[in-house]
Amino acid sequence: MIHVLDLHFKGAAWALAETGAKVYVHPFGYKHLLDPSKLYNSAKRIYGDEMETLWGDMKSIPEDQLFAVEDKTEIKVGDLTFKAWHTPGHASHHIAWQIGETVFTGDVAGCRVNLGPVVPPCPPPDIDIEAWETSIQKIRALNPESLYLTHFSKVTDVDSHFSELSERLQNWAEWMKPHFEAGTHPNEITPLFQEFAAKELRDAGVSEQEIPMYEAANPAWMSVAGLLRYWKKRTS
Repeated sequence: MIHVLDLHFKGAAWALAETGAKVYVHPFGYKHLLDPSKLYNSAKRIYGDEMETLWGDMKSIPEDQLFAVEDKTEIKVGDLTFKAWHTPGHASHHIAWQIGETVFTGDVAGCRVNLGPVVPPCPPPDIDIEAWETSIQKIRALNPESLYLTHFSKVTDVDSHFSELSERLQNWAEWMKPHFEAGTHPNEITPLFQEFAAKELRDAGVSEQEIPMYEAANPAWMSVAGLLRYWKKRTS
């Protein structure tokens, strides 16, 4: 039996469930994996024609294979014990999983390419800078020896990694704020933000060949949409 721990709503969970997998998910996500139609329609309004390319099919998961996981829940899989840590900020339903001194962080610990600079993935609709900072501190307090990022690789420079992530997250949010206040259209902001983020990477020593890899892992237009939505929620 395969156990699937906190997959995002990105198509893969139902396919694994069809093999007999049990799927463990944040309580906020439970109803959406049971019936993804509302989530799909909502996401379709954000991602438009790119929806299927980005996320693929979304199918329901049988109720007897789906389990909501509370914060600090421990689940045994063979000889391993996984401990769930609710870590909102990148997404309200986000869970990081701890195995001993290692934490599988999902996207709340950011993206790195070839262990270069860390960048925060900020897609809509749930970006919450304050919650994200709290989640960073929550993982740091575990004193992990290593992190496994979804995008990409194993990280052992944990303290400097999180310090850099926190600083860049704040910088990106502050960069976006005046564009939000001016009511600039996202299509105009995106190339400006893309160049801003690329300059940060260049200044940190990233090669021109690797910059498109960062863009592929963390598209600028998604972060523009997510950070604009963050400021809209903050000021509404």
